[in-house]
Amino acid sequence: MAKTIVVKQVGSPIRRPAEQRRTLIGLGLNKMHKTRELEDTPAVRGMVNKIPHLVQIIEERG
Repeated sequence: MAKTIVVKQVGSPIRRPAEQRRTLIGLGLNKMHKTRELEDTPAVRGMVNKIPHLVQIIEERG
């Protein structure tokens, strides 16, 4: 089983640069307090690290 992380959106993309909005959408997040379980890959980690003020890692599984 692959490692996964659970990511929750905690910040609003309103008045944020377009690149940050696109990163949120790329992670599958678009509404406040929505969570997604994503595969723990360097690409996903990089996306999360680009917008730490908008998302929070809730849980690491695997």
